[in-house]
Amino acid sequence: SFLFRLFPLREHGMNWRARPLTCQEIQAFRKSKEVMDRFIRAYKLMLGFYGINLVNEETGELERAQNWRERFENLNRFSHNNLRITRILKCLGEMGYEDYQVHLVKFFLTETLVEETLPNVKRSALDYFLFTVRSKEKRRELIHYAWQHFKPQSSFVWGPRDKLRRYR
Repeated sequence: SFLFRLFPLREHGMNWRARPLTCQEIQAFRKSKEVMDRFIRAYKLMLGFYGINLVNEETGELERAQNWRERFENLNRFSHNNLRITRILKCLGEMGYEDYQVHLVKFFLTETLVEETLPNVKRSALDYFLFTVRSKEKRRELIHYAWQHFKPQSSFVWGPRDKLRRYR
């Protein structure tokens, strides 16, 4: 599949014929400037498809693209995009772009919980996107952010309430 080649993983995806990456292959990719440049181009391409712009290549900061309304409509209508986004997030982690993961997950948490523009992406953002973030500390921050904006807060099940209340 097209996405497997752009965002390879060390695990099987939906295409069982596609061979998972090895740790050695990942290390080789990460050492190649050409491969990493292509990876970022592919990431920007997919973000564009979803109505998102990469604002800063150093940090991974994102913003809505000009065509966000029509692209978000597509995201809300077709749930298979959520699987693709999960794959992209996992691959960002494999390729050493953990900060990019954090920005993309926070983008989706903001759009689903704060702006409420992507209601049909909310479950995936909370159940899958959040847990692709490799940094335990950053993942905790994102869970706390989600808890702060989740309505009703009493129904939030992604972390223990006592710890979420005390989180700093």
